[in-house]
Amino acid sequence: MNNNFIEKINQLPLDKQQEVEDFVNFLISKYQAGSTNIKAAEKRKSNMGWAKGKIWVTDDFNIQRIW
Repeated sequence: MNNNFIEKINQLPLDKQQEVEDFVNFLISKYQAGSTNIKAAEKRKSNMGWAKGKIWVTDDFNIQRIW
């Protein structure tokens, strides 16, 4: 896969090769930053459902009224 991938990149114009390099660098930095924060992300608790039972909507909420 490595040689085939490099051959494909070499077929691109120089500006597109630079874009590929920038994207690879972005992915590397994202992966490294993400791997250091995995435990912190696992500890985070979701806020889903925090308002359950605290908010209600009247039965006639969707009824159109003409004033």
